[in-house]
Amino acid sequence: MQPRNMSMSGVVDLAAVKAAGEAKQKAEQARAEAARQGGAPAGAVRLVLDVDEASFEHEVLQRSAEVPVVIDFWADWCEPCKQLGPVLERLAGEYAGRFVLAKVDVEANQRLFQQFGVQSIPAVFAVVAGQALPLFQGAAPEAQIRQVLDQLVQVAEQQFGIVGAPVAPGAGEAEVPARPAGPYDAALGAAHDALDKGDLGGAVQAYKNVLSDDPLNVEAKLGLAQAELLQRVQGMDPQQVRKAAADAPGDVRAQVAAADLDLVGGHVEDAFGRLIDVIRRTAGEDRDAARVRLLELFEVIGPDDPRVAAARTALSRALF
Repeated sequence: MQPRNMSMSGVVDLAAVKAAGEAKQKAEQARAEAARQGGAPAGAVRLVLDVDEASFEHEVLQRSAEVPVVIDFWADWCEPCKQLGPVLERLAGEYAGRFVLAKVDVEANQRLFQQFGVQSIPAVFAVVAGQALPLFQGAAPEAQIRQVLDQLVQVAEQQFGIVGAPVAPGAGEAEVPARPAGPYDAALGAAHDALDKGDLGGAVQAYKNVLSDDPLNVEAKLGLAQAELLQRVQGMDPQQVRKAAADAPGDVRAQVAAADLDLVGGHVEDAFGRLIDVIRRTAGEDRDAARVRLLELFEVIGPDDPRVAAARTALSRALF
């Protein structure tokens, strides 16, 4: 089954390094803090969520950029739902942060019920990086559910680079508290200034310095991706690069270089499409090189951009 694009976010401009979503930033900062303290504290992650139409954007779509979100459509009158729900909740605890479970009462949330095209309940979907994927309907056996969840976790990691946030089983239900401004504001400011001034080497090093201490810092990751892209195209002869790509469609290096130029020039879909075509035609190291560069360009644009969501779907089809 092919995923459907459920992203409701707007376009992220190439130069907007600071445009990371607040929810994702807070979550990743909390994880980094937990890592520095020796692990995730109890209550740091909610593994089971009650979601309605008002909270869907934040609790499901935005959260799906960090961790796969499994949606359980249920109703109080549905007897199979009462069998399936506790199993999913227990598995959410056992999987310890590799996915979170969002429970949607269809009686109170008819619009979500209709938007997902649910025919009967219980119905279970997943959302990964803003993409909705149908999983199964009915009270399936636990062994089958585990197989589906294992596949979901694998797809999220391999195709979307999303690995969740491992926590101790049974983590509490409290929300992650808002964290005060971190200790990297000055370093990030210096990195942004270097980028604005065209000191790409200085910007790259400054962002790497932040990430060496705080590997999950969203702003630094986005800034580094942009600075490295601009560094790669610096000194390129655009006409020569594009001619080389046109003359040698099978030359992966030429296509990767042209994709970089496409993105810098604002031709986002062209850059993504070029690399997906390479991935579709190649195998082995060539395919992996194109895939890695495509994921790097996703970082530049940002996970909430609808063009990234569409390209991730196309990448999935090219790979499988």
